[in-house]
Amino acid sequence: MPGQTCADCRTRPPPFRRTLATFCYQFPVDRIIHALKYGHQLAVAAWAAQQLANTLGAEHFSRLIPLPLHPARLRERGFNQALEIARHLEKMGFGPVDRDHLHRQRPTAPQAGLPFKARAANVRGAFVADQRYDGEQLLLIDDVMTTAETASECARILSLHGAAEVSVAVVARALKDESVL
Repeated sequence: MPGQTCADCRTRPPPFRRTLATFCYQFPVDRIIHALKYGHQLAVAAWAAQQLANTLGAEHFSRLIPLPLHPARLRERGFNQALEIARHLEKMGFGPVDRDHLHRQRPTAPQAGLPFKARAANVRGAFVADQRYDGEQLLLIDDVMTTAETASECARILSLHGAAEVSVAVVARALKDESVL
């Protein structure tokens, strides 16, 4: 997947520079991610981080920003899978984890349960940042990207708070049509 641009990104560029995705979201990767996210198999976060590290190569970022969960979802799940992945990437030297300054300020319906056209509205205004990121190169981290609406909203907020560049790293990317990359 490295170096490929999806058709949607060519026609409607997102507010982030690029997406670094290691896998397509399909079997068996989808099952592995489900084991982390819903099966509480936290050891999968180390595997996921290693896979992302292979994709990232020698890059370094001002900060690694895990996609935040709303506090109610965090209490329900018990952990943030994006933060668990980010912690391992921090240990590998990709940059420090910033877990405290980008927040999900309101609960949202799970994106996976919504039609594609409703996803942007679902996350619009859901995130806030409480500090400046002037001139920083940020890496937003999540497990899966489907429509990129959540990552786009987070990147928009980070850019409004001064980020020079926001890239997104995900373990897997869901493609609407794998023949159009």
